Amino acid sequence: YVDDKTFKKLVTVIRLSVPYTGMILTARENAEIRNEVIQVGCSQIDAGSNIGVGSYTEDAVDYQRQQFILGDNRSLDEAIRDMARLGFITSFCTADYRCGRTGGCFMGIAKKGKIHNLCMPNAILTFKEYLLDYASEETKEAASYLIDKELAALPNEQVRATVV
Repeated sequence: YVDDKTFKKLVTVIRLSVPYTGMILTARENAEIRNEVIQVGCSQIDAGSNIGVGSYTEDAVDYQRQQFILGDNRSLDEAIRDMARLGFITSFCTADYRCGRTGGCFMGIAKKGKIHNLCMPNAILTFKEYLLDYASEETKEAASYLIDKELAALPNEQVRATVV
C-alpha cells in the first residue's frame, strides 16, 4: 500500500527522472488524487470507464462482473472540464502510433524539442473537434480559452498558421 502523498512523490520523481516516458493513471484512484497527480507528471488518464467484462455492450453496470472498483466515476466530459479548469488541454491524437513515431523515433523527435511541431498542433485540433462536436456547454465554456492559449504558445509560426 502507498498513501496518496507518497504516490504523488513517486510520480514526481519518475517524471523528473524519465521526462519522456508516458505515465497513465487509471480510474481506480479517486478524482481528487487524479487531479493532483496530473499536475506533477502523469501524462494520461482514462475517463468514463466501464470495466466489467462485456460492459460496453450493456447499459447497466453489473458490479459482479467488474474487475475492480472505480474510484473516479466522472464522465469523459466531466473529466475534460476538470482538466481544462486545471489548465490542461485534452488530446485525442493517436497520430504518433499511426505514423510510426514510437520508441527510438519518438525519442529522437522529443529530445530535440520538435515534438511541439507535431503533438501540440494535433492536440489542439482534436481538442477543438471534441469541443465542437461532443462537449457540454459547461465544458465548452471552461475549456475554450485553452485553444488560444496553446496556439499562442506554438513556437513555429508556420505550424501555428496551419493549425488556425
